[in-house]
Amino acid sequence: MNGTWSQKRWKEVPYVSIMLVAVNVLLFLITEFGGDDLYEVGALTVEGVLVHGEYERFIISMFLHGGIDHIFNNMVILYFMGSMIEKEIGHLPYGVIYFLSGIGGGMLSLYVKLIQGTSVGSVGASAAIFGLDGLLLAMVLFYRKPMPMVTPLRVGLMIALSLYSGFTATNVDNAGHLGGLLTGLILGSLFCMIKRYSKGLPSLMRGRNEDDDF
Repeated sequence: MNGTWSQKRWKEVPYVSIMLVAVNVLLFLITEFGGDDLYEVGALTVEGVLVHGEYERFIISMFLHGGIDHIFNNMVILYFMGSMIEKEIGHLPYGVIYFLSGIGGGMLSLYVKLIQGTSVGSVGASAAIFGLDGLLLAMVLFYRKPMPMVTPLRVGLMIALSLYSGFTATNVDNAGHLGGLLTGLILGSLFCMIKRYSKGLPSLMRGRNEDDDF
């Protein structure tokens, strides 16, 4: 009994979100007190990825931030929204969709940079966080489990306001945000549909077995 209770409590701890926040904060402190070396090797740039083949920049750039306001805003959203989503869908799916959303946002960002011919680098967890926005929208549209106070309208308005804020601000990688959002929405929709299908299989199989008995 105690083992089952402990296991359930452990599943409810959003340790992926906690670890993501911790790593982001740690690397921010390193860059604040240790210089710009991490920015030079981790910022997402066309030259770094497409010329030198430094694909690790897709991941490293997700953990770097350009200032205290930048990381504070991102980490507050990541912890509170991420914790809620992680508890709903599980640690592994949450972590996978988070990272793939960040990579998807980075890919669209590089594509736009290449078209515009800009060498500016991008850093921040925003693309992955926008992926969580897309995942949350998929959950309220396709996930069977109800989530109190979370509706498609509210999620849609939150996304619209976030995108509007980005497009009206300066030095914001809106392509990365949009790429992350779309990636999270697509992956989240696939995840929710698979979950619905897998939950429907047992009852479907029971029905077939009953028919076979007759």
